[in-house]
Amino acid sequence: MNCKRIVPDALTCSNLLCGSVSVFLATQGAFVWAFVFILLGALFDFFDGLSARWLKVPSPIGIQLDSLADDITFGLAPAMMLFCFLRPILGWWALLALLMAAFSALRLAKFNVDERQHDSFIGLATPPNAIFWGALCCMPISIIAYDWIAWVLIGLSFVSCWLLNAEIPFFGFKNFKNQKVEVLSLLIGSIILIGFCVAKAIATKHIEFALFSGTAVILWYVALNILFAIAKKK
Repeated sequence: MNCKRIVPDALTCSNLLCGSVSVFLATQGAFVWAFVFILLGALFDFFDGLSARWLKVPSPIGIQLDSLADDITFGLAPAMMLFCFLRPILGWWALLALLMAAFSALRLAKFNVDERQHDSFIGLATPPNAIFWGALCCMPISIIAYDWIAWVLIGLSFVSCWLLNAEIPFFGFKNFKNQKVEVLSLLIGSIILIGFCVAKAIATKHIEFALFSGTAVILWYVALNILFAIAKKK
């Protein structure tokens, strides 16, 4: 048995465990910690692929295991966070938020068989979608001052389900040479948004505003990709 193969698989399983803990914490209303474990899962997800390439031990089983772990951490966990966040307002109607887990699984399955997605993505990747919702659910429940705001969030979750599987090109960091303008635009905008959110958190002494930078950055990322997609069609 090649012991090197254990390393990426162990990192992938760590990702899955982080997602599982995040789901449990969401049911307990510990949204900040649930989001922290999503971020930890994202860290393990980054290093499992990196370690597989570095150790030269790519594995078909590892690819499938990675998708299973990602659907827990970046599909079920943020969906459960949104469900638990909205349930006090919407009751069982909040179960609609769990559709995001199913559409995340569909997105991951399509990614595994789509030859176009080696250097970039077609549709929103599951990690940024999870960061968007995880950070948003860390905000105080008081942000839902009216029932209609909760329904707007459900509507936005449907938009997420569509974006995950939409035929819209999304840039990544693997193909930096050919997408310098896109990546630099993302980085500059992200620095500004993070700085504003952190300043707000310091001024109000509420860490939630700092975490909200995750939602703001992903929203900027989605907007950039849509704008560049429209510009390329012209």
